Amino acid sequence: MNIFEAIREDHDIQRDLLKKLIETSGDTNKRDALFKAIKTQLHVHADAEERHFYKPLISSDMMQEHAKHGIAEHHEIDELIEQLEETDYDSSAWLKIAKDLKHKVEHHLEDEEHAFFQMAGKVFNETQKKSLATDYKKHMKSNL
Repeated sequence: MNIFEAIREDHDIQRDLLKKLIETSGDTNKRDALFKAIKTQLHVHADAEERHFYKPLISSDMMQEHAKHGIAEHHEIDELIEQLEETDYDSSAWLKIAKDLKHKVEHHLEDEEHAFFQMAGKVFNETQKKSLATDYKKHMKSNL
């Protein structure tokens, strides 16, 4: 498995959790459980991705701006999660913010999968791609 496949696996989990999250309503145990799951998944994923994908790309002139952009989007996602934490589950605003989060995350995942991965594929050799995947997966497993 290479770094792109490892990250894409987690992207699929995030898409699924976000889809389920916005289908919930009110102050329910299901909404609470899904929100906690996506919050943890996004937090650990962002940390692992920054360490084992973006950080190694920062030194590449071709990828520096893209890496910084990806990290900035992680911070925007964090801000939406904070807004959700500060909003009551049964508030109509909660679902609107959750939909904004879904949109922001999906935009970020599309950017990575359709632009960043292709460019990063030219920066990393095959050994690096596999090594980064191993480190990334280890980070995810030990922090989830």
